[in-house]
Amino acid sequence: MALEPKTLESLSELKGEGAVLAAASDAPVHLQKLDKQGRAYATGKRKNAIARVWIKPGNGKITVNTKDFEKYFARPVLQMLLKQPLQAAERTSQFDVIATVVGGGLSGQAGAVRHGISKALTYYEPELRGVLKKGGFLTRDSRVVERKKYGRMKARRSFQFSKR
Repeated sequence: MALEPKTLESLSELKGEGAVLAAASDAPVHLQKLDKQGRAYATGKRKNAIARVWIKPGNGKITVNTKDFEKYFARPVLQMLLKQPLQAAERTSQFDVIATVVGGGLSGQAGAVRHGISKALTYYEPELRGVLKKGGFLTRDSRVVERKKYGRMKARRSFQFSKR
């Protein structure tokens, strides 16, 4: 430390300066992050699925692995899951979404795309962060399958006991 206080008065002066500096930098500043094509990019994860998501201004078309999302995710529940962050932000028909997903099953992939869309929206429009955070869309669901243990049938299930 460059300034070492010698008296109590100089100590209180240092405290006053620190309070001014702390007040100036209270809230973190979130800036818009776009690439050269004007798109926002984010990575979403869920279970073993990883989704790379780009959003750009458009008419609301969602493409997953070069297919329309309604064809890729046939179940209505998974389609609803993908639309949730856009509906919460009231930007359903304002952005085109392009996603590539690898790993996991369909449910995990839908969750990963949803997480990626949410993060990409906050990079494109930082003021949407509060709405998406309140909806729980920015939190990565960290639950994964428990590993199988030695001497067990599954992760926790033991072999059937036999007296003889």
